[in-house]
Amino acid sequence: MKKSDDGAPVAVGKAYEFVLWLLPKVESFPRAHRFTVGERLTTHGLDLLTSLVEAGYAREKAGLLDQASRKVNSTRYLLRLAKDLKLMSIDAYAFSAEKLDEIGRMVGGWSKAAAKS
Repeated sequence: MKKSDDGAPVAVGKAYEFVLWLLPKVESFPRAHRFTVGERLTTHGLDLLTSLVEAGYAREKAGLLDQASRKVNSTRYLLRLAKDLKLMSIDAYAFSAEKLDEIGRMVGGWSKAAAKS
């Protein structure tokens, strides 16, 4: 698995950057949706990041990487819902979808590499 300068898998860094971008976006959601869709989005993003960090240290990575993969997919749907409810712009949605696709590919690659070892 490709690692960054600090030794953490690159997927962890990408997930961190995604969550760092996501949190202020959710804060700008209207009050009516901030505590429903927004809170769920925040939780899923943080859970994704946490799963990847834990997988970086775990001997048995498969379960954590599977959990991270599921969080990527559910976060995609929550972002789509936010876009359809007009809680975020089309550009913000496109940016987030691109970042999640990248993270998803990395998690998939990491899963395959972990299964071989």
